[in-house]
Amino acid sequence: MASRNIKVVLEYDGTAYCGWQTQPNGPTIQEALEKAIEAVVGSPVTVHGSGRTDSGVHALGQVASFETSTDIPCGKLCQAINAHLPEDIAVLRAQDEDADFHARFSAKSKVYRYVILNRPCRTALERHRCFFVRGELDLGAMRDAAALFAGKHDFCAFCTEAPDNATRTIRRIEVTRLDEILAVEIEADGFLYNMVRRIVGTLTEVGRAKLSQADVRKLLETGKGVGGPTTPGHALYLVEVKY
Repeated sequence: MASRNIKVVLEYDGTAYCGWQTQPNGPTIQEALEKAIEAVVGSPVTVHGSGRTDSGVHALGQVASFETSTDIPCGKLCQAINAHLPEDIAVLRAQDEDADFHARFSAKSKVYRYVILNRPCRTALERHRCFFVRGELDLGAMRDAAALFAGKHDFCAFCTEAPDNATRTIRRIEVTRLDEILAVEIEADGFLYNMVRRIVGTLTEVGRAKLSQADVRKLLETGKGVGGPTTPGHALYLVEVKY
């Protein structure tokens, strides 16, 4: 039977996993998904994700693709895979794609959201889903600083492992607040290692009045220096991958 190229969209709670990519250090999302698909289609598969999420990072709309010769319709395939997945991973939908579709290389942009809990007392129930900041944050200052990140820049100062080319384009960056929850949402054509978490760390320092807009502007203009701290991974969500 001719091979099919299947695209799946999935969500997961990354708390119990060592990130997306299969590794010997512990359980991963990719490993769990490949095992579940193999149990359904009856042969090993290699799953390609749109990108790697780190340990503890969650996803609302991660995308993956794989080739298979199964004739199971996509609707039933989705349900069957979920039957073999742990409860903290779920395939939301599956569909056939052209042979040249690739979850990673076909992607045009990705959207990440970082969630900050800003109140006097820490949380017990949401401790694996948000970054707790006790002191009051200046939302206006954070929004003004966030606007500086929009567009094409050298983000060398805002990652932990800078490649030879650290230039990326942020298409949209928003800082919103609803009661005690702040959310930083960023859409870009690509992300460097820990780029979102370092940007959020920088904006948090701006909100605390420990960094200024001038500091942020200098880091972006020169590509030198170090921005704010890298915030925890458990408050980061991959929201959407656009093609």
